[in-house]
Amino acid sequence: MGRELQKRKRRSGRPAVKQPASNRPKRLLNPLGNDLVAKNWDKKQTTTQNYRRLGLVARLKAPAGGVEPELRRTSGATEKKEKTNKQQQAVDPFAIAPSAESVIGEARVERDASGQIVRIIEASTSKKGAWRAKNNPLNDPLAALDSDCSDSEGEGDERDNAVEEWGGIDDDDDNDNGNGEGKTGKIVQQLEAEANRPVEKKPRTQSQREREWVAELVRRHGDDVRAMARDRALNPMQQTEADIARRIRKWKAEA
Repeated sequence: MGRELQKRKRRSGRPAVKQPASNRPKRLLNPLGNDLVAKNWDKKQTTTQNYRRLGLVARLKAPAGGVEPELRRTSGATEKKEKTNKQQQAVDPFAIAPSAESVIGEARVERDASGQIVRIIEASTSKKGAWRAKNNPLNDPLAALDSDCSDSEGEGDERDNAVEEWGGIDDDDDNDNGNGEGKTGKIVQQLEAEANRPVEKKPRTQSQREREWVAELVRRHGDDVRAMARDRALNPMQQTEADIARRIRKWKAEA
């Protein structure tokens, strides 16, 4: 029974459904077209990722969905830039600081007869206390019993003066969006310069076969362009009278 079914399939004119080969490359390994794009192409990335890295657009239409989310940079250099930008922002002198940023501590004060504070004798806002307040934002009373928070004041100073961990090389120059310097900006500038380069116009010349065809029309019909246009043997493509006259003028000028 199975053999008969296979024979029937072979006799049928319906093409067999073939699964795509698993070894078929799903990414554009050798891009065709511009040489600058081909030289800076990364074979390990998709077409959309390569065009985004080069500051170009893979497609002119808006994406219909499935856009890859951009990952947030967490390198040390990027965090340092963000902190610098926040510090450079204008600060309102009349703004009230939020309670989350304030450090809560204890102090011994001296009051006068009316109960007003005259001076502060001792405050517990040392570096160690500030470090503890920072690491205990919920004011957990059991956090003081933790061995990590019961270090000496010298060890707390060492933690505060610890060297910032190296976050790697910042690659902002390589991933520039094309507006500034960097590798991506240079590629975009080179592509724009190549696109704005003036193209030398070359005048079109008649081929040898076209000159022979026009000469045969002139030999048979002379200056009668209407008869040339109606000649089915020499004018099978039904060229118009104006087109044939233009070709004859060009043929005479080149001759």
